[in-house]
Amino acid sequence: MSIAWRPFVDFVSEHHSFVLTTHMRADCDALGSELALAAALESLGKKVRIVNADGVPPHIAFIDRAKRVEVLGEDVLASELLGDSVDAMIVVDTSAWQQIGPMADIFRESTAAKVVIDHHVSGDDMGAQVFKDDSAEANGRLILEAIEALGVDLTEEMATVLFAAIATDTGWFRFALVGASCFAAIEKLVAAGASPPRIFGALYEQSTQARVNLQGLILSQVETALEGRFAHSCATRADYETTGAQQNDTEDVVNRLLTIAGVEAAALFVEFEKGITKISLRSRTNFDVRSIAEQFGGGGHRAAAGLRIPQPLPEARKMVLEAMDAKMNELDG
Repeated sequence: MSIAWRPFVDFVSEHHSFVLTTHMRADCDALGSELALAAALESLGKKVRIVNADGVPPHIAFIDRAKRVEVLGEDVLASELLGDSVDAMIVVDTSAWQQIGPMADIFRESTAAKVVIDHHVSGDDMGAQVFKDDSAEANGRLILEAIEALGVDLTEEMATVLFAAIATDTGWFRFALVGASCFAAIEKLVAAGASPPRIFGALYEQSTQARVNLQGLILSQVETALEGRFAHSCATRADYETTGAQQNDTEDVVNRLLTIAGVEAAALFVEFEKGITKISLRSRTNFDVRSIAEQFGGGGHRAAAGLRIPQPLPEARKMVLEAMDAKMNELDG
C-alpha cells in the first residue's frame, strides 16, 4: 500500500518549527527515522528538535554521534514544547499512545499540527494526519520516501542512519517482508554513502562483555513447549545485576531462539520494574505473533511483535504460553 506523500509535503511547507518523537526504548529504525527526517527538514530551513521519552541506548549510540536526541524531563521541559514556538509535531515508527510514554501528554496537549508516519498495523487515533504503510519492512523506508517527496538530496548522514534503520528492522534483510522495494531503497542509500561493513561493525561488533554475558545467560535458559514448536527464555532483574548489563542488552536475542530446528515461534520475557514483564515475540512461519500481542494490549507485525503485561515474570509467561497453545490448537484444528 503506497503512500501519497503530497499532503505531507504540504504539511512541511506550511510549518516552520518541528518536534519529532518516537516510541520508548527506541531502536535503530525509530532513531534512524527521526534523525534522517530531522536532517531533511533542516535542509529546507526548518527548525527541528528530537525529543523522546528516554535516551539513546548505549549499544546503538553510534547512530546519534551529534547527540541530537533530547530526553523529556532531562534536556527539555514540557513547557518548552507546548508554547507557540512549536507549530508541528511528528511521531515516527509507532501510532500508539502507550508506546511514546510521557511524550503522549505533550502530543495530546499541544496545539501544533500533528503527523504520524508508521508501518505498524495497529494504532490509536492520535488526532493526526497519518501516513502509514503496514506492508513496509521498516519505517526507515517510509522516511526515505518522504525525503524524496520533499525533493531533498540524500546526504551520507541520512543514508547511514536509514541503512541502519532498515537493516536492523529486517534482521539484516532476512525477514519475510523484505522484497525488491527494500533492496531498491538500500541501493539508493549505499549510493549516497552508507557503508554496510561499518554499520554492521558498529551494530554487532562493539558489544560489552556484560551484554555478551547476559545473552549467554538467556540462551542457557531456553525452554521449548508445544511439542518443540515454541521456544522461550527470560532475563530477570537478578540476571542484569549479575552481569552488569543494560536494559537494552537483550535486543535481537529472541531471534536466536528461532534458529532451533522445529521452532515456529519464540518469546523472550524480560523482567522490568517490579510487577512488569516485557515480552518480545517472533515467528519464522505464517504464525501471527501480532495476534498474541494484541490480546494483551501489545502490537507489531505478524512476524515480530511486543507487549507488556503488568504481572510478575512467571505469571506473564504462563499467560502467554496459554495464549500460544490456544492459537496453535486453533490453527491445527
